[in-house]
Amino acid sequence: MTPETAATLARAVHEDGPRVLATLIRHLGGDFQLAEDALQDAYAAAVTAWPRDGVPTVPAAWLTTAARRRAIDRLRQARSLDARIETLAAAAAREAPGHEPPTDAMDETSTLTDDRLRLLFTCCHPALSLPSRVALTLKSLGGLTTAQTAQAFLVSEAAMYQRLVRAKRKIAAAGIPYRVPPDELLPERLAGVQLVIYLIFTEGHTASEGERLTRPDLCQESIRLGRLLARLMPDDAETLGLLALLELTDARHDARTGPAGEAIDLEHQDRSRWDHARIEAGRAALARAARLGQPGPYQLKAAVAETHARATSFAATDWDRIGRLYAELHRREPTPVVAVSLAVAAGFAGEPLTGLRVLDAVE
Repeated sequence: MTPETAATLARAVHEDGPRVLATLIRHLGGDFQLAEDALQDAYAAAVTAWPRDGVPTVPAAWLTTAARRRAIDRLRQARSLDARIETLAAAAAREAPGHEPPTDAMDETSTLTDDRLRLLFTCCHPALSLPSRVALTLKSLGGLTTAQTAQAFLVSEAAMYQRLVRAKRKIAAAGIPYRVPPDELLPERLAGVQLVIYLIFTEGHTASEGERLTRPDLCQESIRLGRLLARLMPDDAETLGLLALLELTDARHDARTGPAGEAIDLEHQDRSRWDHARIEAGRAALARAARLGQPGPYQLKAAVAETHARATSFAATDWDRIGRLYAELHRREPTPVVAVSLAVAAGFAGEPLTGLRVLDAVE
């Protein structure tokens, strides 16, 4: 296999794999394991076919067709001749033999958009434990292998494999539907999805274990998931606020540690090392959220990050504005962490007594 072909396959696995997996899970009635096995079979087939026949025009469409056929083979081998074979066979019959699948098989306007949204909500179902939700989301939609997911949690691959197996069994046993929740359940369930993405980023931004202060791999995966959710739900203000928060916060990544990996606080960071393209992306997402007129906690946190981003120096920071933002956030989320942030902002704004009163209330 040439380096170019190998690079194309690697890119398809990482970028298109989650989309293909989402469609396979729908066709297979929510069978995560069979869908994953069939997709791995398709990757193996591509290793042989693409160097021989050439890279397909639409790699994701090729993988979808190959995986669907491998799933049929696996079902027949297992003698599980049920409705899933009929669904897959009907889809395969629509494709002319010997021809590459049509490009619209991967069109963003197709059911794949809904499939990825269904998969995201299924992975984040409240019936699953929070660690299982995070792991399954990283594995299924983050495009990570089991080994990479285990590394993200700093556990053994065997332990992660068992965690993922238990989560998939719970989905099957509890009959968790593979769908976007109905309107009356959407706000609560969407908040759970947002929380999972936020927790992945939080662990990456300040690692709870290990020798490193940050986990850039987790930060990047959470941002990718945030962008995906924002594309799938472009009219949800808090989803846009979450994306803005991730972009604006991660923009400071390169300046947060020194040569030896030591932490550098905000006051002493070299602001020329901040990623200004990411700052602009965060500002754009926050502006879109503001236009929807539905302020929420993620937007308030993003506005704090944006206030820091616009300051040319620590001394030039608009602490009055940050204090007002934290005050509103504390009204909505009266947690100790928010209270301490409010007290710090009050102190920098020249109102230390106000800050002390906030801390007294926390105690």
